[in-house]
Amino acid sequence: MISAPVGYQCPQCVAEGRKGVRQGRTVLGGHRRDTSSNVVTLTLIGINVVIWVMGLVIGTRGDSFYDRYARGIGTNELSARLGLVLGERNDPFSFGVVDGQWYRLITAAFTHENVLHIGLNMVALYMLGSSLEPILGRSRFITLYLLSALGGTAASLLTVSDPYQLSYGASGAVYGLFGALFVIARRLGRDTGGIVVILGINLVFGFTVPGIDWRAHLGGLVIGTALAAVFAYAPKEQRGLWALIGSLAAAMFITTAIMIAVT
Repeated sequence: MISAPVGYQCPQCVAEGRKGVRQGRTVLGGHRRDTSSNVVTLTLIGINVVIWVMGLVIGTRGDSFYDRYARGIGTNELSARLGLVLGERNDPFSFGVVDGQWYRLITAAFTHENVLHIGLNMVALYMLGSSLEPILGRSRFITLYLLSALGGTAASLLTVSDPYQLSYGASGAVYGLFGALFVIARRLGRDTGGIVVILGINLVFGFTVPGIDWRAHLGGLVIGTALAAVFAYAPKEQRGLWALIGSLAAAMFITTAIMIAVT
């Protein structure tokens, strides 16, 4: 039984009563939930961690093409199979997006190299996601995350110099969340100085440290910032429509960039 102002009520009665109560919304239209408000964020972190652990378990124990490639660059077989590689059409093996391995466009964003790599990205994802998911709602948050990841992928493919260079990590998506947090904080009249400083430090770090795919960072940042602006400044009565239009426009832009890169 559940305590009430007068007596007690059964859990079933309380649940039925809540069904008739209109669910509240945040200032940007996200559903206010009684349960965990960052379940999508935690799910994304879980997927990233599982894939990373699987990579450690699989290692490079075989003698397949992927094993040899992975050993040559100091990673594991799973990362070689899931990471972003453009490839070339005329090579004698099937390896890369140009050879039809389109899944790499998204799986690369869930693949990481070492403890530091996944640790930094997951801490950032938890902090940013726990702030953005409740205010945007689950559907707009996951859309923002995935399109930011794909924006990073597209930017990386467009400017890659070595078609067999392997790139992976959630950084593109995380930078998209950074841009979104900045836009939404401005929309709500919050101080954005701290966000700008942290983002600036990360951008400098990405440009100056060898081996970091700064192109994916910029691609994710641009898409995340632009899409968040649509979410944040859409008219209240047409938020759903504008969210759909903005998401489709971002998806078309990303698709065009990817098609240019692979042709």
